[in-house]
This record gives sequence, structure tokens and C-alpha cells, in this order.
Amino acid sequence: MKWLFKYFTIPMFRSFVLVMILLLSSCGEKDRTEEEIDKVAVDLQISRFDREFANATPNDIPALKEKYPYLFPEQFPDSVWIAKLTDTIQVELSEEVAKAFGDFEEESKDLESLFKHMKYYFPETKTPHVVTLTSDVRYDNRIILTDSLLLIGLDNYLGEDHHFYEGLQRYIASNLDKKFLTSDVTSAFAKKVLNYPRNRTLLSRMVYFGKELYLKDKLIPSATDAQKIGYSEEEIEWARANEEQMWKYFVERELLYSTDTGLDRKFLDPAPFSKFGLELDNESPPRLGRYMGWRIVRAFMEKTDTGLKQMLGMPADEILKQSNYKPKR
Repeated sequence: MKWLFKYFTIPMFRSFVLVMILLLSSCGEKDRTEEEIDKVAVDLQISRFDREFANATPNDIPALKEKYPYLFPEQFPDSVWIAKLTDTIQVELSEEVAKAFGDFEEESKDLESLFKHMKYYFPETKTPHVVTLTSDVRYDNRIILTDSLLLIGLDNYLGEDHHFYEGLQRYIASNLDKKFLTSDVTSAFAKKVLNYPRNRTLLSRMVYFGKELYLKDKLIPSATDAQKIGYSEEEIEWARANEEQMWKYFVERELLYSTDTGLDRKFLDPAPFSKFGLELDNESPPRLGRYMGWRIVRAFMEKTDTGLKQMLGMPADEILKQSNYKPKR
């Protein structure tokens, strides 16, 4: 190591030591926080309705209706559910879900960890009763979260190349994988604690989604950045590599304070790719405005001692101003 230190000046060495102390202190604080979170008690109840229905007989329908009344709309007679028991597609859905999820043990651990983190940061939050089911691949409603109930459509998480998703556009199918399940549940929770901005600027909406993603940093810290935002590893690397150029694009074209709703379709909404109007568009991941909002919120939280709940209620322009956000070169 002697050869290394001969290149250090005393000020450089002091700066190096300070950075290392700050890094070690930060790691220690995170470890202590996680230790405290692990002690949080949650009463997690998971009901595998998908399995119960798959193994049911016509005589079991009345009992299932009594146990899960919210899954059996009153306008449908029992004959509908009895027919569904032997429906070819329904039977195959159940079989494919059983292959993909088995006893649901890994996902149960992830959900328990998520609810512990929720309870730690939002003590007033109640742990919902989790019910797994098949939903005829209704991917738009694959997660339904109420104050007391969490419904998870497991047939929407069979993997992007599953034959059930052959008719779907690629950018939709790419998110239908169980590695995104806990992240999707966290997104559903975020909608309960985040108010959609009344401010109509692009920046306000970028930061809104940035707050949602920062919540995932806190609530599902073991997830990768790609899992949090719904990207492949190649897409998250593309976003990181092009962050500086994207920021220049938004600033130079004065898009941040634009109220043009068409910008949502280009940079925030689900799509095959983001739309800069450049040759690189087809290479770019979708929803890059959300990624940039995430980077702004992260910069803000790193530079200030603002509490999580306080940050969630702050206006976007104040967060940007205090973040002093500058993408890495």
C-alpha cells in the first residue's frame, strides 16, 4: 500500500478519510435501521384462494362464497362458478400458477419484509389480509389494495415469455414477471400516501413518480433499482449511462415547467420507449421522466435531513431547488 499513499497530498488524504468515515457511518446507520425494522411485529395472513378454487368441487362453492364474498359478485349464479371449475383456460391458469409459485414461500417472506418496513415508516398502516387468485390475466388490475385487503392476481406474474402473454405488446409483457410482484404492491401502497400533484408541470409529475420510487428505496431496500422501476438490467444501465444527456435535453428545451400533457406520453406513461425525437429513441427504456424524478428526489434526500413523510408532502420545485441535482458525468 506504500506506493498508493505517496500520491496523496495531506488535504487529499484528509478528504479520503472523511469520505470513508461518512460511508461507514451511513452503512452502520442503515444496518441499525434494518435491525429495528426486523423487530417490528406484523400479523401477515395469506389465503391461497387460487389453490382453494383449483381444488374445489361444485359442493364447495357455497363455502367459498361465504369465505370470500368479495370475489363472488351477487349478480352471477352458482352455475357460473361451477362451470369455471372445469373451464379449460381456468384449469391451465391454475396449473401454470402452481408451477411458477409453488408454496409461495419466497414471496411470503418478501411481503412480510415489505409490511414490516411499512409499519416502521408508517406506524398507522394496517397489515392487509393477502389473497392470491387468478384473474384471467387482467394485468391492469393485477394488484388491488384496500385498507384491509390485498388481492394479487398471480397469473399476471408468469414471466414475459409465457404463452398466455403472446398477444400483449412487449413492453407490457416484460413487466409480467414475479420479480416485480413486491414492487407492484409497493406502488399500490404509494398511491395511498402520495397525492397526485395539482401543479400541471412536467417537473411536478416527474417528482411525484420520483417520490414513489424513493419510497421503494425505503420499503423494499433489497430489491434492485431495475425491479423498483420495472426495467431490465440493460434498461437501468442505459438510463444511468445517459443520465447527463437526458437532463440536458429537459433543461435546454425548457420542458421541466411545461404544462404540455403530451409530455406524459413521451416520458412518464407506459410505452415501448421514451420519445426524445432522436435516433436513440428505439434504444431507450420507457418512462425515463420517472427515472429522472427519482434521481432528483434521491439527491434531495442525500443533501438534506428531511424526514420521509415531510418529503412526500413537499412541492416538486422546492425539492429540485434544494437537491442541487447534477447528473454524474
